[in-house]
Amino acid sequence: MNSAREKPSVENVKAKSKIIQKVRGMPASDGAGVKLSRVLGQPALKRLDPFLMLDEFGSEDAQDYIAGFPQHPHRGFQTVTYMLEGKMGHKDSVGNEGVIEDGGLQWMNAGKGIIHEEMPQQTHGRMRGFQLWVNLPASEKMSPPGYQDIPSAEIPEISFEGAKVRVLSGKFKGVEGPVKTTAISPQFFDLHLSKRSSLRLDVDKTHAGFIYVYEGSLTVGDLTLQKGELGVLKMGDELLLEALHTSYESTQSKAIFVSGTPIDEPVVQYGPFVMNTQAEIEQAIQDYQNGMLA
Repeated sequence: MNSAREKPSVENVKAKSKIIQKVRGMPASDGAGVKLSRVLGQPALKRLDPFLMLDEFGSEDAQDYIAGFPQHPHRGFQTVTYMLEGKMGHKDSVGNEGVIEDGGLQWMNAGKGIIHEEMPQQTHGRMRGFQLWVNLPASEKMSPPGYQDIPSAEIPEISFEGAKVRVLSGKFKGVEGPVKTTAISPQFFDLHLSKRSSLRLDVDKTHAGFIYVYEGSLTVGDLTLQKGELGVLKMGDELLLEALHTSYESTQSKAIFVSGTPIDEPVVQYGPFVMNTQAEIEQAIQDYQNGMLA
């Protein structure tokens, strides 16, 4: 009898990722008064190295978003804006300008310094999306600022029975996302699962990661995340998601999965400046006041 058929080898057994903490977003506002839900960067989850902040914004009332995010500086990290619905304009101090529309993505490297604005390009209708802040290692905090404006049509989508994956960054089934940054080797997927379907993702167990549900509900192991909840993951070799919601809930579950290589360096943050020491923060403030940011 072939014992290999009776018992799988240790090498073929993949460790499953599991949720080790659940966090619900809390109401907040930013910019010139944009109403949002702060999921990462709040008392229950201050940071998840290398991620500093995750906000979800979404409203059909223009008064909740119309004031936008006027000119403000950044240094020492990257900002990611992913639009689910609506139009958001971008303009910065190094000459970049564009509009992020439904399904589009902006990945900006603030590096040594940038001043930018993000302003709604609509006065009515629904605006919904995410902003993620990604830390940079000390070796890249003073790197030249950069900007990627990626329209929805350039984001690959993989559809199969019961599920769809939009690959914003990293690889899924050999398909690579359009984001070009190597600072933390990020994975960023937008996941859509039909009722009672499942999805298996190969993930990097050296990463830190999370899953955030923005429609419906998803189950990982014996824990379920409802709409508006983030699950911090203990990363294995794979992540198994199941849409086990009942008939009275949404017919589709949607979530973002984000992971990256931990930086494991000191973090000193003062508003839009994220550095490694207090002296570097003071220098950033001084440079901004003296007009020396890009």
